[in-house]
Amino acid sequence: MSYLGAWAAFDSPMETQKYPNDNSPRTFDILDLRRPLSMPHKMRQRITFFHKYEHGVEPTSLKLAGRSISGPDIIAEREDRITLAIEELPTELQVLLRDSQELYIRWQRPIAYEPESFTKLPTDRFSHSTAYQYYQILNDLSHFTSYFEQFVCASPDPECKTKAQRLLNANSVDFSYDMISHSVKVTALWPHARQPLSISSHPNHRAEVGIMTSDYPPHLEPHEQGVTGLLTVLGEDSKPAPTLFSFPSRHKTATGTSFSSSFPPPTGLHPTMQLQISSNKPPMEGASCSLHTYLTLPRVIFADKYQFADDLFLASKNLTSLRYISKPVDLEAPDYAMKPWGSSLLLELQPPNTEEDQSWTAEIPLHLRYLSPAEHAYKKIHVPWPVMFWACTAEDGTKFPNNPFDRVNLGYDGLFGPRTIFWHVDPQPNVGENLYHKIQVPVLDLAKSPLIGGGTTAAVLAGFLFVVWKLLSVCLGSSENSGPQTPRRSPRRKSMKVL
Repeated sequence: MSYLGAWAAFDSPMETQKYPNDNSPRTFDILDLRRPLSMPHKMRQRITFFHKYEHGVEPTSLKLAGRSISGPDIIAEREDRITLAIEELPTELQVLLRDSQELYIRWQRPIAYEPESFTKLPTDRFSHSTAYQYYQILNDLSHFTSYFEQFVCASPDPECKTKAQRLLNANSVDFSYDMISHSVKVTALWPHARQPLSISSHPNHRAEVGIMTSDYPPHLEPHEQGVTGLLTVLGEDSKPAPTLFSFPSRHKTATGTSFSSSFPPPTGLHPTMQLQISSNKPPMEGASCSLHTYLTLPRVIFADKYQFADDLFLASKNLTSLRYISKPVDLEAPDYAMKPWGSSLLLELQPPNTEEDQSWTAEIPLHLRYLSPAEHAYKKIHVPWPVMFWACTAEDGTKFPNNPFDRVNLGYDGLFGPRTIFWHVDPQPNVGENLYHKIQVPVLDLAKSPLIGGGTTAAVLAGFLFVVWKLLSVCLGSSENSGPQTPRRSPRRKSMKVL
């Protein structure tokens, strides 16, 4: 569903490093990105169009004029990434980031696409795990675009405001900061559709434009992704330059496999999330792979970790084990008495062990909290679909340097080792459905609450009076029978002589 997720690690600020700069290498030169530089700040922008092979453009149809490029419309996905030094941000953001080691914010549109507190995450399992997590439903980015126009677009630049408005149509927007590079990256992705190919850059900005498609360079490893296309640095290149390269990728799509999620009625106060998976076969042959699902649950609904301690119970639900659950998860508190946003958990599923490829079902028991009263005795809550993926271990010696296109720090990838490859299973909702569930929860009806309150008071008072009456009856009965009584003589037994 539409959500805003944040992962952060807070610490004292480090010494400022001046990066990026004019001489920064092209983003696609992955290994060179780690080169330490110390030069004046300059915003850097990368615009990439990912198209299918049949939707490519002729290099001769592209026109470069100064710091702009234009050409025919292209059917492709579009990704924009802006890299900023911390000194180029609004003052309030600088103050926040200087007290943080890392900060990652991820927003996703609710479509199937190829005072509250943070919850603490484990930092003792892997060193690259973040420290805190926060989740919030966010239907659109209208507030963010307004902030962007007001504080980021410093001058009345119509192009800047146009870019801000385009974010309203994006499928995802990411904000990433780490104190090692001391830079902020904002990445937006638009869906596969007809995109206008007309881009201009500011004289003080460095802009790269890539038009890419998948390819298979020589000596491509199984864990690598190859791309080819045209690359242009606006204001520097006189014509687009052809390029071909590959890079390791930890996040892939498990083709031919999908899943759906539902809550079979009646849900009641203990609903069961049912996952229907189209295949039980792992995506890699000869590798150690296990199927996982990661749930992000608002605080109105939660999982009881003690239920997942019984192996027989897990087997009956096609589950293997509970690998992780955020802490603390209060099992008794009502929704209106809690401060944390909710919880998250990672479950390993147990596919059927058969030679034939087949669909199957897994079930996850959940529990609803008591909610505050409402009209008509019901409240609607929204529960996002889970994420499902195969986690496969790469071969020994495999290295995964930074990938400029992978979407990382998603909340669950930090729970696995650095040699894990994630094969994501695509969600398949019904036509017209979003990636969240709507559940009706029974609550106290406000219209009937006076009657219920009066009736409850009367019942309690009647019970109290009944108990008092019974106690008095016992006491009074004991006092009446407590007078002097003549002791009874036991009858004498006649003795018999035995002759």
